[in-house]
Amino acid sequence: MPRLGMEPIRRSALVEATIHEIGARGTLDVTVSQIARRAGVSSALAHHYFGSKDAIFAAAMRHILTLYGAEVRGAMAMARSPRERLEAIIRASFTPQQFRAETVSAWLNFYVQAQTSAEARRLLEIYQRRLRSNLLHAFRQIAPQNAPMLARGFAAMIDGLYLRQALRRGPVEPQAAVEVLLQYLETSLGESGR
Repeated sequence: MPRLGMEPIRRSALVEATIHEIGARGTLDVTVSQIARRAGVSSALAHHYFGSKDAIFAAAMRHILTLYGAEVRGAMAMARSPRERLEAIIRASFTPQQFRAETVSAWLNFYVQAQTSAEARRLLEIYQRRLRSNLLHAFRQIAPQNAPMLARGFAAMIDGLYLRQALRRGPVEPQAAVEVLLQYLETSLGESGR
């Protein structure tokens, strides 16, 4: 007889195991068996909870996006000006939790998966719309004429810094990514952003 309350714990363990397995291999070419083994459950139980490997991948990305969204909302709640909102988005995008090697690898593989999976594409589009919307809202208050271009550019830079980090052989450096974007923000806004 199954123990009550174990399903959420096992689902969470499978999601975390998925992120770790993708990170360890640097690819979506992992098996449900490998994920289940890392989570400490059987493959049959993993299939029972999620139904397929693609569903486990989608659950892992929803988990990462949920954590990212919470980081952004928490950081922006503390911001008192449009400039501080932009800095909050930048910092939240590169927290140690979001910039873990396995999370970076999962993000990049998520982009690849979005080319063939409707669910991954939908999740990616939601992320991109929210990011652009948050950036655009702040930029409209500081640099209204250039706001759409700046929002697109900063969104691309955030994604690009993840790509560069994934290709690094050295340790993960979230603070270096933050500094690059903060310096670019300063250069982009000049006097209008103060």
